[in-house]
Amino acid sequence: MTDKTPYAPVLRTQADVEAAWRHLINPLGWPEPRLWFMFVGADGVPFPQLSQIEDMPAEIGPDGAESVATVMSHLVTDMGFERVEFLLCRPDDGPPSPTDQKNAADLYEACRAAAVPIGVIHLATDRDFWPIPADAVGQRAA
Repeated sequence: MTDKTPYAPVLRTQADVEAAWRHLINPLGWPEPRLWFMFVGADGVPFPQLSQIEDMPAEIGPDGAESVATVMSHLVTDMGFERVEFLLCRPDDGPPSPTDQKNAADLYEACRAAAVPIGVIHLATDRDFWPIPADAVGQRAA
């Protein structure tokens, strides 16, 4: 007999979020860069639907990050979520590259400026997941 209980983790720590990404995003392997996001309520439980932006440029840039933050600001406000969790995805493997770190820095900065609360940004490559904390890229957390 299989368990029909929906997956509804409580996301309180970076490790909780990483475990959720590992559970939800599989198999790994990316034809092009993507940005996944999930909204988390005040109770720490994520909204049951994940979303992604496909056709992402390899470098998001400040303008692209600002566009993402603007949309997230409206959704967080309108829907009453506590925060947004981001997962950057790219082909290849290895730890966060300078481009990955720049993308995370741009997202942290844009979300901070737009008052969008976010958790630790994570990266998924073709083989593994990596946290990219704000302090690792010289940003204050939103």
